[in-house]
Amino acid sequence: MKYNIVTYGCQMNVHESEKLAYICEKMGYEHTEKREDADLIIFNTCAVREGAEDRVFGNVGALKKLKKQRPNLIVAVCGCMTQKESTANYIMKTFPFVDIVIGTFNLPNFEYYVNAVKRGRQLELYSEGDLDEVIPYKRTSGDNAWVNIMQGCNNFCTYCIVPYVKGREKSRREENILNEIKGIIAEGKYKKITLLGQNVNSYGNDLKTGENFAKLLRDICKLDGDFKLTFMTSHPKDLTDEVIDVIASEDKILKEIHLPAQSGNNRILALMNRKYTREKYLDIIRKIKEKIKNVRITSDFIVGFPTETEEEFQDTMSLVREVEFDGIFAFMYSPREGTVAKEMQGQIDESVKNRRVNELLKLEKEIQERKNNGN
Repeated sequence: MKYNIVTYGCQMNVHESEKLAYICEKMGYEHTEKREDADLIIFNTCAVREGAEDRVFGNVGALKKLKKQRPNLIVAVCGCMTQKESTANYIMKTFPFVDIVIGTFNLPNFEYYVNAVKRGRQLELYSEGDLDEVIPYKRTSGDNAWVNIMQGCNNFCTYCIVPYVKGREKSRREENILNEIKGIIAEGKYKKITLLGQNVNSYGNDLKTGENFAKLLRDICKLDGDFKLTFMTSHPKDLTDEVIDVIASEDKILKEIHLPAQSGNNRILALMNRKYTREKYLDIIRKIKEKIKNVRITSDFIVGFPTETEEEFQDTMSLVREVEFDGIFAFMYSPREGTVAKEMQGQIDESVKNRRVNELLKLEKEIQERKNNGN
């Protein structure tokens, strides 16, 4: 028996697919890159952008012919998309040949669901559950080992679906994180360890036991072993001076910070519910550059947010010029069903969003070329 996993979205989804791969191989399946050879095909989905959902629908629909030829083929769709009840119902109605439709919180029980399908059941499950602390992973990211430290988000940015599909923030116990990392170090195969969370800076807030992100970083750095430590993603409102000091002082931590700004205009930041201002963001950047020698700073931006004027977009351009990031990811605003921004008046025309994102990426390219030439 063979399995094939198709992963969409962020690094956390990549890591979730490593968990699914372990479960599949525990059941006796072998990995194959050829979808047509697989006995079990899994789509691990992303709900953050509309384009990712459209690709999922297209790829799932393309399996109809293969499923007809091979009735025993098991097709599963899981992850963030199917954590939304409306999307799960749509998939079940539109693609009735799909055997398993489950949400993010159902992944630890994937073996049970596959066996249930083999007994003749079709499964549609989306629920909220606790953080899985025990299932191992089949690590597939070369010399980098992902370590999930928390899931969920409490920020409710108005453009973002994550709190609705991932739930509220839940931190893993530090003891379990450290034990997992000790195991990674003992394997001797991984040069880099990357901590994952929707907002790593708020790690420990829900535990009420004194843990916080700065302490976790320090305790990991105390472990014996030859490795480098990094993390993603940080929310500017929660990046404390203490965390900056730890990054600056610990040799095992890579001197790189991904700090999404999303916009350079205060009115747009407020509409996004980002809970910081342009001035606050620049103050954090100043502290980072002052304290961390040769730091590499990257960021995310959304252009064409509802009601964004040309002048407000230029505020984003000026922020990028001022900070001179070492790299940015720029996206056109994508309305997501169930978010506050989806219902806002003043939605921006796609042609305007496309022009703005290209202008921003052109500026970023110019900055990189100038830095690479030593100017």
